[in-house]
Amino acid sequence: MLIFLLSYCALWLLVMATATWRLAGRRGAAVPVALPTPQPRVSILVAARNEEAALPRCLASLCALDYPADLLEILIGDDASTDRTRAVAEAALASFAGPHKVLTIRNNLGRARGKANVLAHLARAAQADYLLITDADIAVPPTWVVAMLRHAAPGVGTVTGLTVVAGAGWLARLQRLDWLLSLALIQVGTEAGQPMTAMGNNMLITRAAYQATGGYEALPFSVTEDFALFEAVNARGFGFRQLFEPAVRATSLPAASWRALVQQRLRWLRGVAALPGHVQAGLVFFSGYWLAVLGLALVGHLGWALGALALKIAGHYALALAASRRAGLPRPAWWLLPLFESYSLALTTHLTLTRLLGRRGVEWKGRQYN
Repeated sequence: MLIFLLSYCALWLLVMATATWRLAGRRGAAVPVALPTPQPRVSILVAARNEEAALPRCLASLCALDYPADLLEILIGDDASTDRTRAVAEAALASFAGPHKVLTIRNNLGRARGKANVLAHLARAAQADYLLITDADIAVPPTWVVAMLRHAAPGVGTVTGLTVVAGAGWLARLQRLDWLLSLALIQVGTEAGQPMTAMGNNMLITRAAYQATGGYEALPFSVTEDFALFEAVNARGFGFRQLFEPAVRATSLPAASWRALVQQRLRWLRGVAALPGHVQAGLVFFSGYWLAVLGLALVGHLGWALGALALKIAGHYALALAASRRAGLPRPAWWLLPLFESYSLALTTHLTLTRLLGRRGVEWKGRQYN
């Protein structure tokens, strides 16, 4: 048993070191192409439900994009909000020189529900051949449109940008590190040629790719609608790009509380359940390290267990350094890593117990989904 546990830890560290090396060296990174000439028109889609507090930040970043305003179309979908979402959106866009519209969503299209339904309506209203999708709690950089378009090469259906968390407080800082490490590993898998996932808060999809799927109204309902669309586009033969660079680095507001964080991750687990088997196996492999540490302690080798834990922290820190450098972010404080391990263990335990106790539904924006 001791040999098995030590071998697992050694293999985990080897994989982590390889991932760090590949990320730092940009091995397999997508090469940008020339921006289409003339510059194309793009439509930006934002689904919003009860987002009066977050929307001004998002829309201010969209109005500040370094792209001709007459070639930008901003469409906001107000999904039956009970607050001032629509009024806030209209006020924020009043000074925008380009075309813009706030649509109130009142009915469902086909099989679409929730956010997917709002995006289905917005995609129908959009006039451009490139659809850029983000969320109300996201702020994008001025370079966002140009950088995303430069990776929409012929045959590419989706381009996914990098999203990081920005916020004050311990929970926000831990979420920032969590997102950074998780997206770094996803990036390594993508650059190795594996279609991992897409993020609907920072995503480009071509109209040709979107229409080839029949749109959200034709897809089976999913609370991880971005992953469902990504899979459908790939299944129709389109290519994909995943980017990890400052020019496409959007910032997300953090989950405001532990309960909100757990609800977010429960939604994400729906997407994990749809991942290919080998990808799920990889996630189990990475998340099983704590069991190995516990196993070493239980068989009477506390020193080995503490050493394995220290190496795990060191491995995560090395990956965080490489990811931060590539993303153009300040290096994370080393003392945050031990706290991150406790956070990660607590979150994994909470999610596992919630699933084992039989809870299957998830809550999203005041709505319950099964």
